[in-house]
Amino acid sequence: MSRVAFKTVVYHGNLYLGEVECVPVKDQSFQFPNNEIQIHYISPTSERCSPLSVLQTISSFSVLCKLESTSSIDQSNLINLHASCFYEFKTAVLLLGYEEVHLVAMPSKQKKLPCFWCYSVPCGLYSSCLRMLNLRCLAIVFDLDETLIVANTMKSFEYRIDALRASIARETDPVRSRGMSAELKRYIDDRALLKQYKEGDCIVDNGKVFKVQLEEVPPPSDNLERVVRPVIRLEERNIVLTRINPEIRDTSVLVRLRPAWDNLRSYLTAKRRRRFEVYVCTMAEKDYALEMWRLLDPEAHLIVPKQLLDRVVCVKSGSRKSLKNVFRDGICHPRMAMVIDDRLKVWEDTDQPRIHVVPAFTPYYAPQAETANPVSVLCVARNVACNVRGGFFKEFDENILRRISELFYEDEIVNLPAALDVSNYLMSEDAGFVPNGSAKGSHIPEGMTGSEVERSLSQLVRHLRGP
Repeated sequence: MSRVAFKTVVYHGNLYLGEVECVPVKDQSFQFPNNEIQIHYISPTSERCSPLSVLQTISSFSVLCKLESTSSIDQSNLINLHASCFYEFKTAVLLLGYEEVHLVAMPSKQKKLPCFWCYSVPCGLYSSCLRMLNLRCLAIVFDLDETLIVANTMKSFEYRIDALRASIARETDPVRSRGMSAELKRYIDDRALLKQYKEGDCIVDNGKVFKVQLEEVPPPSDNLERVVRPVIRLEERNIVLTRINPEIRDTSVLVRLRPAWDNLRSYLTAKRRRRFEVYVCTMAEKDYALEMWRLLDPEAHLIVPKQLLDRVVCVKSGSRKSLKNVFRDGICHPRMAMVIDDRLKVWEDTDQPRIHVVPAFTPYYAPQAETANPVSVLCVARNVACNVRGGFFKEFDENILRRISELFYEDEIVNLPAALDVSNYLMSEDAGFVPNGSAKGSHIPEGMTGSEVERSLSQLVRHLRGP
């Protein structure tokens, strides 16, 4: 190689392993601080994926540099390290700030001494993605409001009822007027249910009395107290009534769950096999978001309680969502994640190709929309997720793993296969309808928006906590 190499000594803790030459690669000018490599730990053993295949999938800058031993004198420790990493699918890791530099043991066409390729990734990313790739698992991020649920308080019901009455009074088209009147009745009926629940902890629906059931909410962290909520579930109607703060009746909420959610949820964890790691990204207030997710995942099969605070990500209303923020602790690479949301433009431009956009859930404006098609919206989303996962890992198994296994230390990095990205396999199926044939925005939002949730609930929730 014609590029200038730097002599670098290698240690594992206090143990001297040997000396290597650090050889720069094209478009990189990386050099180890003080020409010293201090290995902090050895990565976990991989069950099926070579370390190089994992790092090529998640690293932003491909190969940083190459390391090669040039002397056989006093190199037995380095030889042992290379052999252990190569045959056991492990890497040697050193920490540089918030980055991990992974030394990947490489085979050589010419050299009989240890040689490595070096990659840099954010701390924690390699081990989490290694586990996901070994399990053939990707990440999926859900929005809540108007994607999976529509929720209303008494206040939001009253606002929407007043707005509809004003629109009906101005409407001159009798067909549109009848449609709005039917929508108004649906709002009034649900408000009546919520009023009964809020005032008496029971409701009468179709002549049948339903009383609250006390549901214990596992605390998401050890320093939070146990919460017991009064809940009424009308499972046949996909309606749940709950109270965000059990002590404050004004935080009572009527929630409509999107049809076929059970179908999508079952696919994600079928036969106890985790196909996707699940996350939530919403513009709602935290306590509200946690309770809405609990209603969607009551058995905590998708997100275990101890992961909730990290995996339910709340974005300030008006800000843009980003996968980088969702995975801020290095728990997944955005290229390995897809999103289910009813809005595209609320996401950063770089993430938009990874989003499957669903029609907004409109149970008041167009309740027939969810059943008008042979395949419901969330069943389409399930099919899309299945195709994404299948396409990603077919390419990973048949192309990435095969080509990686054929690489040698001497190969130029231009020969590396391109990193996979979920967006390459996200070909959305047609959901088959737009409510009432109209574009979104022709009706008022059906449930509370992020900013409305904050206004309506956060002050009340904080009131009980005290200063």
